[in-house]
Amino acid sequence: MSTPHPAAPSWPHCAHGADAATYPVGCRGIHVPGHTACLAHLADTDRDAYLASLTPGASIDHRGTTFTEPLLTALLNALRDPSTGNARLGTADFGSATFEDNAGFGSATFEGTAGFRSATFKGDAGFGSATFERDAEFGSATFVTADQFGPLLCAGQLVLSGAIFGGPVTLSIAARRVECRRTRWSSTAETRLRYARVDFAHAVFEYPLTIAAEPDPFMLNGGWPLAEDLFPSAYDPGVRVASLRGVDAAHLVLADLDLWDCLFTGTVHLDQLRLEGACTFSTAPPAMHWRRWPPVRFTERRVLAEEHHWRASQPGAVPGWVPGTGRAAGPLQLAPVYRALRKGFEDGKHEPGAADFYYGEMEMRRHADDIPRSERGLLTAYWALSGYGLRASRALAWLGVAMLVTILLLVAFGLAQDTPKQTATGTVPAGGGKVTFEIDQDDPQNPTGNRFTGERFEKALNVTLNSVVFRASGQDLTTAGTYIEMTSRLTEPVLLGLAVLAIRNRVKR
Repeated sequence: MSTPHPAAPSWPHCAHGADAATYPVGCRGIHVPGHTACLAHLADTDRDAYLASLTPGASIDHRGTTFTEPLLTALLNALRDPSTGNARLGTADFGSATFEDNAGFGSATFEGTAGFRSATFKGDAGFGSATFERDAEFGSATFVTADQFGPLLCAGQLVLSGAIFGGPVTLSIAARRVECRRTRWSSTAETRLRYARVDFAHAVFEYPLTIAAEPDPFMLNGGWPLAEDLFPSAYDPGVRVASLRGVDAAHLVLADLDLWDCLFTGTVHLDQLRLEGACTFSTAPPAMHWRRWPPVRFTERRVLAEEHHWRASQPGAVPGWVPGTGRAAGPLQLAPVYRALRKGFEDGKHEPGAADFYYGEMEMRRHADDIPRSERGLLTAYWALSGYGLRASRALAWLGVAMLVTILLLVAFGLAQDTPKQTATGTVPAGGGKVTFEIDQDDPQNPTGNRFTGERFEKALNVTLNSVVFRASGQDLTTAGTYIEMTSRLTEPVLLGLAVLAIRNRVKR
């Protein structure tokens, strides 16, 4: 079966070298204005006349054109600003163009939108110190051997969605937004960013890839920093990740990134994701909320953006949870995400950091629809008593309440009125001999009169403190007091253990 021929482009094209049988489309380069050939196949005199008509800042359209290095140099020389010595372009469209050699756009300024969609760079992509004052479109572009992309400056959105990088490459980009949806890296790569909000949804990393925020301006080959005039000093140079959905994170390293809004659901091998430096996550609303009874308070912890979206979508959601767009992922989808992140932190020996993700995992399990009611009740009790073994203050508060209740009950009902007296009785044999005594003790009497005295409080405190450490106090108790002590010896050591467990989970390494 013969291979179908590619379709003709949507623009009027050169068609140089077309053959009805083997290559019906021919050259895909767009016509130079006023001519029927592209810039590459234009007659020398016509090309010279066209280049002479260009002025710095002119808009150009050379879609589908094949550029050699001399041809591109001639074009950029025609657009070079005498005052700066650098090329200055208006709106430039190089969509589907092919750059056979090095693409020397270094230090060029694009005053309008720059289009390189579906372009092919067979040599170096020379965009070092280039400036894009608006958007730059590199969607579906192919970088065959380029080992550097940038450092460059983009005041708008830089689109690399669907682009393919064939070899080891370093991307250095300062931009407001970078879109890398379904971008493919076929070798090791490093992406260093400033100022950007970046989207890596469904990107493909076949080898290790590092995405890092650059704290200082990029350094050029000459040793001086890249000028960032398009970004006032008030701008935050931090990098915010919007999405990692659909990514295989087995080879991914994130360094010093803002993950507050990052979407993780659908990420594969999330437990193998490496987080280096200061990667920050969103947090739960910290304040007490009184919109309904009982009041609601969320303890401060790391939370995923998807949990924000889910909680904000619930009826009666408290202020502080940030709503998202579209359908929010639910607890069933979020529990595995929290579990994978927890495992990744634990494997990295960062146990305190893993604790927040364990808390999130348990919260999602508690709210999920697929667990039995008995398990939900158990998880709710675990949450209420100790915050899943992570909130020492909560366990200690319950321990204090339990001890106070125990003391009050003992003072009121548990301590005997007086210390029971012992009575010894014996029988003397008629003919003399050994006398046997039986020692009996009166039953403790229920208290009457004024029960709340300092002496009784001290005795009750002694019983309670011994119960906390699972020891018998030796005090004389009524029948009710015996059961009160038994209950205290069962519950209070458990609460103390939960508090100790919570402290350990926060400080262990």
